[in-house]
Amino acid sequence: MKCSPTDVPAIEEIDIPAMQAKYRVERDKRIRSEGQKQYERPVDDFADEYEGDPHMPVEPREALSEDIDVAVLGAGLSGLMAGVHLRKAGVTNFRNIDHAGDFGGVWYWNRYPGIQCDNDAYCYLPMLEEMGFMPSQKFADGPEIYAYCQSIAERFELYEKALFHTLIKTLRWDASIRRWRITTDRGDDIRARFVVMANGLLNIPKLPGIPGIHEFKGKMFHTARWEYDYTGGSCENPVLDKLADKNVAIVGTGATAIQAIPHLGRHCKHLYVLQRTPSCVDIRRNPPTDPQWQASLKPGWQEERIENFHHAAMEAWLAPGEPDLICDFWTEISRNMQAELEAEGWPELSTEEFIRRREEMDYRVMERLRRRVESLVDDPATAESLKPYYRFLCKRPLSNETYLETFNLPNVTLIDVADTQGVEAMTETGFVHKGEEYDLDCMIFASGFEVTSDLERRWGFEAIEGRDGRSLYEDWAHGYKTLHGMMAHGFPNQFFVGYYQGGLNSTTTEQYGRQGHHIAWIIKHALDSELAVVEPSAEAQAAWIEHMRETAVDISAFQMECTPSYFNNEGEKDVDENGNERIRWYLGESYGPGWHAFEKLLADWREDGALEGMLTEQA
Repeated sequence: MKCSPTDVPAIEEIDIPAMQAKYRVERDKRIRSEGQKQYERPVDDFADEYEGDPHMPVEPREALSEDIDVAVLGAGLSGLMAGVHLRKAGVTNFRNIDHAGDFGGVWYWNRYPGIQCDNDAYCYLPMLEEMGFMPSQKFADGPEIYAYCQSIAERFELYEKALFHTLIKTLRWDASIRRWRITTDRGDDIRARFVVMANGLLNIPKLPGIPGIHEFKGKMFHTARWEYDYTGGSCENPVLDKLADKNVAIVGTGATAIQAIPHLGRHCKHLYVLQRTPSCVDIRRNPPTDPQWQASLKPGWQEERIENFHHAAMEAWLAPGEPDLICDFWTEISRNMQAELEAEGWPELSTEEFIRRREEMDYRVMERLRRRVESLVDDPATAESLKPYYRFLCKRPLSNETYLETFNLPNVTLIDVADTQGVEAMTETGFVHKGEEYDLDCMIFASGFEVTSDLERRWGFEAIEGRDGRSLYEDWAHGYKTLHGMMAHGFPNQFFVGYYQGGLNSTTTEQYGRQGHHIAWIIKHALDSELAVVEPSAEAQAAWIEHMRETAVDISAFQMECTPSYFNNEGEKDVDENGNERIRWYLGESYGPGWHAFEKLLADWREDGALEGMLTEQA
């Protein structure tokens, strides 16, 4: 079935200069001078809750003292993919180490009501064809994804040596044995020849730094540690019946909150939604997977779908005749652009003209989403507060069937805290907004994770020290320094999975899988060649950084006009080594020539087999 363009307002209906001014005003009143420091890590009584595990008891065990080939730090999707590719490469002496009780990462910890994948699960879940699995719906539920992660770990025998409920404390390179010494909260001394940093983006909850937060005597929890004993219900059956006599507030209106809020609204005595910045929320069409469609799929269908999604969502371009296989809010702008250019006979456009046309479509799509709010929310003042005034992709775009309609319920109140730049204060009995105190039984924080904060906060390790005690935290204080985004000079035999300094794919798990493959190839090559050490040379790393900067696509103007969010480090500016100000984008530094050029570069590098740019030491 052909995916049709959406019905967006004509450009003549939008005063773009006026809207740009409105966007700036809305951005400026939300930017806080302290940037990421407006959030705090859980401390004191909170720390035990967030470092502990509400899902599975921690079993005592003896401390380990051992030598292994590879330590994979993380058992979420990035750690899973690293483990899978190590197995495929024939490397078996490795452990996944995680402070969770099982594989799954974000899908292990997060079990809040309504949890679903918020992008196309047919792309997001890796290795569907190889695993012989098909998601039950386009936006798969959290329990289904968690179970799928477990099935991958079982299939590739990752449970055999996995260490769970184990929190990494320090990583230090020991030159005398040419291994990484890893200490943990379980008293372990693990000496790993190689370390793979697969500790993910969404693993450390953060709390808003609300004055008086520790004074509150009622119930408090983060959505990543949902307490069904208090709310009633379960992740699989989110009937929150214990909240029927409770006044509840939730801080945040991002990806997690919009899934949980409809369930809270249905069951709380009264729900206060504390919003700083509204999300753009489109309709979520999520029917069950069509058996006829599934039967029609040809081998290679998932790779084709991931490629199609990348074209539309990241490269911002669907070629003439290329279908939009995803057909949702992520690909709407590209789909609409394709339809209009097709109607015009595909005129030749300069790069500047194409960018201008795409920017206009951005404004038109966002106006459609604002008008959607008006059509669904009865109270005009509430509707106005829920309208997103910023460019598409300044915040994570979202979809939900019932979120906006929830604000029509008589027991649900939206409190816009933009003018006060967040919740003013908490007391023993509730919260304060513009001088008025609201009594609460429960405060829920949907305030996200340490995504773009400093590495110490994001990773939570006490120390990461390479050669001669060199701190990775200090080395990367003003920006990433890598070769290909996966290794760093001064930190031998250490690898990084995630968004640092290389190619960027729209599907995170595809990125993790490709990185896992590349890393496993290097480790296997080193083991087979009896190399004790592989490490980028300073010259190769410097050349890569220069190449990255020379070929980079400048998106600074777009970043600067965005409303603060984790996408742009809350609007906080970094200073690079040359003293230049910039905003840190949550996806790190992306390779300007694109994903496919980056993948070819790595494939050619592996094919050459000479480990170009690497310093090596024989065992």
